[in-house]
Amino acid sequence: MSFLKIFRGLTDKSGLLAGTDTCITDTRQRVLNVGGGNKSILIPDHFANWEHLLLDIKARPDVDLAMDARNLANTQAKVFDAVYCSHNLEHYYPHDVLVVLAGFGHILKPDGFAEIHVPDVQEVMRHVVDTAMDINDTLYTLENGVSISAHDVIYGWGQQIATSGEDFYAHKTGFSKKSLEACLMNSGFIELWWNESPGSFALGVIAFKQPSTESQRSALGFPKRMRHQNRPSSPPPLPRARH
Repeated sequence: MSFLKIFRGLTDKSGLLAGTDTCITDTRQRVLNVGGGNKSILIPDHFANWEHLLLDIKARPDVDLAMDARNLANTQAKVFDAVYCSHNLEHYYPHDVLVVLAGFGHILKPDGFAEIHVPDVQEVMRHVVDTAMDINDTLYTLENGVSISAHDVIYGWGQQIATSGEDFYAHKTGFSKKSLEACLMNSGFIELWWNESPGSFALGVIAFKQPSTESQRSALGFPKRMRHQNRPSSPPPLPRARH
């Protein structure tokens, strides 16, 4: 990738979203990692032989697409085989979640899929109530020894927000399995495969725009630890704001 393209408010090193990728000869499947921070953070093994492009709101050396994910629908369509979005969707307000998901659908090829991971706020709340823990008590500890509280999971990692000074790191919405399903189904995804990981305080789902193929399911390791769900005859209603 030898050039930098400025297009509709984004910095696009790849030229893909600007539709100027004629000089790119990489024929591997492409995954767009939305909000992944940096490429040293591992993504799932099933993307090992894919071309990995990173989207972030800030331009940095390893960021391929510096832009706001809410603007994806204004870019080139059908250029990615997959979107990977881990613990980023909760950083948008509820109405913007649908905009971001619509953008995922826009840039995905017809047989593409989105893999999404978010905190399971319903599971967190259930655990807080069942164990009578305080919201600031440690919910779990990361491998590096950092303690994460229920407050961090619901509202955003307080330490990161305080040290960075960036409000974007705060969580602006939360998901249960039912609410995430509604958002995906109402954004045009028709087949969902859920990662069943009780006690993880997280939801994982792979969502397809059209029925998945046997080769896709095999490559992704289905049905191991995954539960299949087709779109109902009518999408489930979106959660309504209560006043």
